[in-house]
Amino acid sequence: MEKKSELYAGKAKSVYNTDEADKLILQFRDDTSAFDGEKIEQLARKGMVNNKFNAFIMQKLEEAGVPTHFERLLSDTESVVKKLEMLPVECVVRNIAAGSIVRRLGVEEGIDLDPPTFEFFLKDDARHDPMINEYHIRTFGWATEAEIEQMKALTFRVNEVLKALFCDAGLLLVDYKLEYGRFEGRIILGDEFTPDGCRLWDAQTRDKLDKDRFRQGIGGVVEAYEAVARRLGVSLD
Repeated sequence: MEKKSELYAGKAKSVYNTDEADKLILQFRDDTSAFDGEKIEQLARKGMVNNKFNAFIMQKLEEAGVPTHFERLLSDTESVVKKLEMLPVECVVRNIAAGSIVRRLGVEEGIDLDPPTFEFFLKDDARHDPMINEYHIRTFGWATEAEIEQMKALTFRVNEVLKALFCDAGLLLVDYKLEYGRFEGRIILGDEFTPDGCRLWDAQTRDKLDKDRFRQGIGGVVEAYEAVARRLGVSLD
């Protein structure tokens, strides 16, 4: 496979065209950002850890019947993925109150949310990814009714699979965001699943083992990511 021109560069990943029209190369960089790019640092090894972590999670989801764009690892920091027509919405599930829901609703951090909450957000950094609802999505043509239902069903299936996976490793899946795209007439999971896009706490101590360590200046970000990976059995060699 030949790596060609850069298609897109995000806060922590770059996407490249390839000589195969339906395949892309996803590169995980060491860049780390928070607050819509207001805080940025380079953290050694982070790209490698996230690439291998994402590959592990995507393969687990595929085994559980969740279709994803992941194809294979290409290098320590790169993966081959299907080329999707991405939908401009993020799907967020919250199992435990943390982050923006605490600020918005004034609820206590750490309370269990039963049932879990589901929220849609528009992917728009300039507007700080505003919360939207199904009416907005339909009205502005961001996805069809059927696609909305598919995204919701897949997102809750992901929750079922990953809550159990992390629980077995002594971890709490607090919340996470997912992105989807169209591929050959169906909706499949795209983007990534790493500690950059979810919250993970130690089940006993409730220590934060995700990007909140960077947001809140706790430190030990990559070390926490590696600790989670080791608990799950992800090979980082």
